[in-house]
Amino acid sequence: MAESRLFPILGCRPIKTIKTIDILTILRDIENQGFFEVVSKIKILVSQIFKYAIITNRAEYNITANLNGALKSKPKRHFPSLSDPKDLKRLLLAIDDYNGTTVVKAALKLAPLVFVRPGELRNAEWAELDLENAEWRIPAAKMKMKKAHIVPLSRQSLAIIQELKPLTGQGRFLFPGPRTIVRPITDATLLNALRNMGFTKDEMVVHGFRSIASTRLKELGYNWDWIERQLAHAPGGVRGANYPDYLPERRKMLQDWADHLDKLKNS
Repeated sequence: MAESRLFPILGCRPIKTIKTIDILTILRDIENQGFFEVVSKIKILVSQIFKYAIITNRAEYNITANLNGALKSKPKRHFPSLSDPKDLKRLLLAIDDYNGTTVVKAALKLAPLVFVRPGELRNAEWAELDLENAEWRIPAAKMKMKKAHIVPLSRQSLAIIQELKPLTGQGRFLFPGPRTIVRPITDATLLNALRNMGFTKDEMVVHGFRSIASTRLKELGYNWDWIERQLAHAPGGVRGANYPDYLPERRKMLQDWADHLDKLKNS
């Protein structure tokens, strides 16, 4: 799609005659149509072309360098979630009453306590768990930011895991699929469970457990750096260069969060 947008307009022109405004005009037109990924692909493609042109003495500089700041950022996707305490209580009680498989119910019960990404939850392996030290150590290869991540396990999380262990503990995955133990459950499995419990696509998705925790923990006054680190968000700028782990603080925060959810259910 990138080539079809770019080459019919500029493909026959000598590269030295192509200016930044030519590329910017094309990209803004695509941007206005909402195709932000295409904008990014075209910008990368043009940059690669000009890098080669510079090496082969066909151009003097890379015109894409002048595009920085001239284009819009891709709008952030906001995942539906139930962060209002009354709605959150309804969700937690629905999970407790869920009458699906033990594996799916365990995954749903663990999701709000650890609030990792859906893929990280589904692909959790027994070998990653250090139950003695109450930690789940997710390797870098599984993380979005490619950095190993530690999830402290609250007493409530450990209880869920211990109940699951006799059922799936002899295999690789905590949450194996219903047809084969060599693959975990799918994201659709958890999503369908939410739908079966009566939560619509506009109310809740699996990723929404992260939004719930982030919103509520901030409202409860916890340090934003602890929360962001626990969400495994990539820190930026100078501040991120020495981004501390905050593991003791995060451990206490996750236990407090689990206790808070219990109190909410029983209120």
